Amino acid sequence: MRDVLTPDGRTAYETFADHVGDVERVLDLGCADGELLSVFAARGAQRLAGIDLSVNELAFARRRPELEDAELRVGRAQELPWEAGAFDAVVSHMAFMVMTEPEAVAAEAARVLVPGGRLAVAVGSGGSEAGDAMALFRSLAVPLFRAARAVGFLPKVGDRRTRTREGLDELLGPAGFAPVTWERITIRHRGTPASGWQDNVETFYEMSSVPAREVARLRERFLAEAEKLAVDGVVPWALGIAVATTRLLGAGE
Repeated sequence: MRDVLTPDGRTAYETFADHVGDVERVLDLGCADGELLSVFAARGAQRLAGIDLSVNELAFARRRPELEDAELRVGRAQELPWEAGAFDAVVSHMAFMVMTEPEAVAAEAARVLVPGGRLAVAVGSGGSEAGDAMALFRSLAVPLFRAARAVGFLPKVGDRRTRTREGLDELLGPAGFAPVTWERITIRHRGTPASGWQDNVETFYEMSSVPAREVARLRERFLAEAEKLAVDGVVPWALGIAVATTRLLGAGE
């Protein structure tokens, strides 16, 4: 999502970081290539840490000069390798919503936070618009995902509760977090049909489990339909994101 912008002209990562504020020690759950950690580095964070299951993504993150001293680990958010009270903020951008055992993730986030520490997660909230590349991709890909799940090929990802305000309160409250605040934002840009395809492939985690032959067919259909939507060779792309923020309650609160 490096090139998609919110209405004020900044990246989704920059807008998300605004909801966290200034912090000195931050941990990113599902940090991928380190894009979000780079934003916090630019804002003066002194201890940067991230965990992800992808060795390749972490290798890319380690090549970022600003993350030279970051603590980047291969592993699961359900079993964090950091000490209690190590961070002022724990963040997760479009990753918590696809994690299994979200209660364990919440408990681990609470463990590594200081009392009063901040937790912020970004989750998808729809928001695609008629005539854009996201809506087109959904119309073509979602039936494919459903069919794959029906035969047990595509595993279910995440917990539906991570995608709603009420569900997050249900998950996070028992771990000691205050009720979440909830804000929806829209990120959007314009690009060629080919770039629209790539944006969607990177957004939908289910694509990693779709057989190559099905991906090829889907791509062919998407590009053909996107060409019909294009004006001067470009099509719009929009995605709604909800940002939920909370803090870890202290003793007696």
